Amino acid sequence: QVQLVESGGGLVQAGGSLRLSCAASGSTFSINPIGWYRQAPGKQRELVAHISSGGSTNYADSVKGRFTISRDNAKNTVYLQMTSLKPEDTAVYYCNSAPPRVAWGQGTQVPVSS
Repeated sequence: QVQLVESGGGLVQAGGSLRLSCAASGSTFSINPIGWYRQAPGKQRELVAHISSGGSTNYADSVKGRFTISRDNAKNTVYLQMTSLKPEDTAVYYCNSAPPRVAWGQGTQVPVSS
């Protein structure tokens, strides 16, 4: 069973940067590719970026050029570097396989103030 633990969120001003981490434990072979999702208040959860075990990446248009996903396979950890943050990036951020196949973690909140 895979467990996912997200961290690194926090209040940030518009234009600022933040790096999120997702630590995976358990049967990590089932979480490839792995992605970052977000859920804004009143909206559905959406996939914003994902990365394969080989390092191929894909981004939602809304974050392309501002967010960078990376992974450290040895540490079973995936990162999301977020720059030029906007108030519309405010959400709870989660990691999971893409598409999601394992239990969701608790997420990490990212409020972006204007």
